[in-house]
Amino acid sequence: MHPLLGVLYAGGVSVARAASLMAPDCDGKIWRSLRARRGLLTRWERAAAATRDPSRPLVWLHAPSVGEGLQARPVAHALRAARPDVQQAYSFFSPSAERFAARVGAELTDYLPFDGATEAERMLDALRPDLLVFVKLDVWPVLVARAVARGVPVAMLSATLSAGSGRRSGLAQALLHDAYAALSAVGAIDAANADRLVALGVRREVVHVTGDTRFDQVWARAQGVDRASPLLRLLASDRPTLVAGSTWPSDEAVLLPAWRAARAAVPRARLIVAPHEPTASHVTPMLAWARGAGLQVATLADVERAGVPCGADVLVVDRVGVLGDLYALATAAFVGGGFHSAGLHSAIEPAAFGAPVVFGPGHHMSREAGLLLEAGGGAAVADAGALAAVLRTWLADGGGRDDAGGRARALVQAELGATARSVGLIEGLLRG
Repeated sequence: MHPLLGVLYAGGVSVARAASLMAPDCDGKIWRSLRARRGLLTRWERAAAATRDPSRPLVWLHAPSVGEGLQARPVAHALRAARPDVQQAYSFFSPSAERFAARVGAELTDYLPFDGATEAERMLDALRPDLLVFVKLDVWPVLVARAVARGVPVAMLSATLSAGSGRRSGLAQALLHDAYAALSAVGAIDAANADRLVALGVRREVVHVTGDTRFDQVWARAQGVDRASPLLRLLASDRPTLVAGSTWPSDEAVLLPAWRAARAAVPRARLIVAPHEPTASHVTPMLAWARGAGLQVATLADVERAGVPCGADVLVVDRVGVLGDLYALATAAFVGGGFHSAGLHSAIEPAAFGAPVVFGPGHHMSREAGLLLEAGGGAAVADAGALAAVLRTWLADGGGRDDAGGRARALVQAELGATARSVGLIEGLLRG
């Protein structure tokens, strides 16, 4: 990193430290993230003092948020099965990952401190890692430099760099080039991403195409779903079912009229919609829309309280954590984010169940969406009319729908194996 840029970067870290001390006690990811850094280094040091066994190697995994965590978790679990002697630390950045991180199973888990020299040295002193692993793309340049100076190899798994990523800008490259160049091994999701990572500064000789561990994650969940669980027994039906997952209001503005139009051709069809943020302000307008359309509507909480099978035309899921199982009920699936600036959510979760997947036009940053379109297991639509036409076909036509769903499922199967290859990469670095 250029010395002047390093000074500016250190100044930004100092500002972040000060902000964490002054952050108000109110909601919002930024404030929660700042408040979580209070006393963070002391928490890590105390946890490490109680847990860290210096006679055992330790792998430190960092996944910034839930999306990256879904790529990290299968690796963490497979590594534990293959190398029970290895301790694991797991760090994250976003408050949205706090509950998820607890389920990864690492011996040590907490937020990642800000990327200052003091923080890096204290974390390395406490954890004494044998390997530091970043998941997907984020690297912290000061932490990487201090780890490498101590002889700790640094790796990246399920590495992804989209063609339009801001990491390819001049400023980002100036800031991060040295950190990417210092990586000892990189497992890229495919050859195209490998080439872009090399252009970002990663050395060609350390890059391996290992695949995307999300495919292993969603496949394992689909294979392990308990269709006799109380939740799925209450919601099971022979009616054609569209499961719409991780939707935003901008998605619903297209989805709801399209589904109503499709239902005119397929009267038995029902809709299960799981908003990305199932707050009252998000759920209430959908309930009002359904009632205004003369449809029978219920929330998941209503159904679970009643304890009887759900016969509603529209079911609104008002809590998180169940969408991955609800896709088991899908005749077809709509994945949200394609009509929202946040971008498309995971399109391969329903695909793993053999459901064809439709999404909005904002899918170009999603490799998995592109693969589904190429395989014939998905469809992209630009408006409510186009979405209604796809839904009419898939909800009514068993042959065409089943073919598309089979192609979606086959795509997921073809991409399996990234977890084993990623663990192999880790084991090679530990041996080295």
